[in-house]
Amino acid sequence: MLTVAIVFIVLLLLGMPVAFAIGISGATFFITNGLPYSIVVQKVISSTQSFTLLAIPLFVFAGNLMNQTGITSRMIKLSNVLVGHMYGHIGQVSVVLSTLMGGVSGSANADAAMESRILGPDMIKRGYSKGWGAAVNGLSSLITATIPPSMGLIIYGSVGEVSIGRLFIGGIIPGIIMMIALMIAVDITAKKRNYKPERTERVSFKEVIKAFADCFWALLFPIILIVGIRFGLMTPSEAGAFAAFYAIFVGAFIHKELTFKTFIQTLKDSVRDIGVIMLIVAISGIFGYGIVYDNIPQTLASLLIGITSSKYIMLLIIIAFLIFAGMFVETTVCALLLTPILLPVVTSLGVDPVHFGVIMMTVVTAGIMTPPVGIALYTVSDIMGCKPEETAREAIPFYIAVLAVVLIITFIPDLVTFLPNLIYGG
Repeated sequence: MLTVAIVFIVLLLLGMPVAFAIGISGATFFITNGLPYSIVVQKVISSTQSFTLLAIPLFVFAGNLMNQTGITSRMIKLSNVLVGHMYGHIGQVSVVLSTLMGGVSGSANADAAMESRILGPDMIKRGYSKGWGAAVNGLSSLITATIPPSMGLIIYGSVGEVSIGRLFIGGIIPGIIMMIALMIAVDITAKKRNYKPERTERVSFKEVIKAFADCFWALLFPIILIVGIRFGLMTPSEAGAFAAFYAIFVGAFIHKELTFKTFIQTLKDSVRDIGVIMLIVAISGIFGYGIVYDNIPQTLASLLIGITSSKYIMLLIIIAFLIFAGMFVETTVCALLLTPILLPVVTSLGVDPVHFGVIMMTVVTAGIMTPPVGIALYTVSDIMGCKPEETAREAIPFYIAVLAVVLIITFIPDLVTFLPNLIYGG
């Protein structure tokens, strides 16, 4: 596998698309080991033959639909009502909106791009630094890594054979903690820059209730989702199908903002997004076969356990490794390639798979906002009209906030496992 890893890294450095770099390096394993090439084709096909993974395209489609049905605009109004009295209030809106939209879109990249397009112009108009605005919009999107229905948790659960229902519920408290941590970071940095609030007083209770009422259908969705999965009414994949139907129903008959033209455009956007994700999933099957064939998980487990038998020191080592990996490799790839390697290591030390899943997906998702390969870093910088270096520099307080949250949930596992154990049983 050393040769395969070298080929993979070289191809990435040469700028080859990730899916092809994985496929070519994976095929190299079969060539160097004299294995039948027919297995390559079989693994590409079999990697996608998972009923659970069907949830990914369905939730992507549902998320795109909800952005076209008036749900996003109503969420922005609700967020503004809740935090309009705070310093840097549009940055605060971005954080709250990410928390609310995490229960709708499930995609951090999509959330970062959407918020930069919608909130970015108003940030610039009010005199906010472009880099600061890009940093807030990008880092706040990481909340979607934990708030259900997280795409990353679906992939982790599918590859690691971990209950996706427990993962969804386990991500709720960490998501709320991350929202609070980022709001504190926004408040501190906004006060230093004198980004004054929109209003001096909080809105009345009546206005808050009215804003919640306008978002009723959007806020109802994640509740139905979690209840449906918990009580066995829906599998994660069936929940994705329900989400798409729900978005169409709300957009066409409740908000009446989904037209046939926007529906067709949403289909086109979803096909493109789904194609990118599922190509990586399919090709990763080749790489994954080599990992299992060479007993990499067992070898790595023996190596790491030889270093320490403390699960917390082990988790810190793995977190450092995941931060480094996330800087160079896309989130989906990290989840697909590293889950089967790292999960056996941590479970052998008594770490709950749900606890580790939330930690892992939070850390690797943060890679979308770290140089040199962070997809969201370049996306939000381009939309906001600033250099990626400026965004990365302005993002330092928010990186610290995210890291603090990761450390908190690492050393207090009950923050992740309490709700799943309460709802599903220990």
